[in-house]
Amino acid sequence: MKRQTRFWIAAALLLAAAGAASAGEVTVKYQDPDQFSDVPFWEQDRDQVLKELTAHFDHLARQLPANQHLSVTVTDIDLAGRVEPRRRSMRDIRILRGGADWPTMELHYALEQDGKVLASGTDRLSNMTYLDRMNRYAGGDTLRYEKPMLDEWFKKSFGTPTQLSSK
Repeated sequence: MKRQTRFWIAAALLLAAAGAASAGEVTVKYQDPDQFSDVPFWEQDRDQVLKELTAHFDHLARQLPANQHLSVTVTDIDLAGRVEPRRRSMRDIRILRGGADWPTMELHYALEQDGKVLASGTDRLSNMTYLDRMNRYAGGDTLRYEKPMLDEWFKKSFGTPTQLSSK
């Protein structure tokens, strides 16, 4: 590898590390997730959904300044669509019709900086037009209708531009 190429690769890695180091942080808690309105029944599937939501909150929090910390407690989730059992499979299938099956989420949040609360509140998020809007998340993303809802909430609540993740 040429010396100049190695230099540019090293510089890019240092910039990426510096950007990650200067990012805000998030703590996400789920209050009684087995009582949520609509998350997968099977524990493994439910854990995967919560893990993906946590990763998305983390992605959003990286847009905050380094000295800010966001705490989120999710109290209810209703995913887009409705679950219908399948006859020949152990797995259920989620049907999206675009009627009264839009995604919703209830959460409490607090944004702190140096021990001082900058913003806090309780919000009920919803995306009633989830099938009618442009969606930049991949078709295979299991939370492709919930993530834009979170992006919009984050931008409205904290005034920080959202960036789409490649996940």
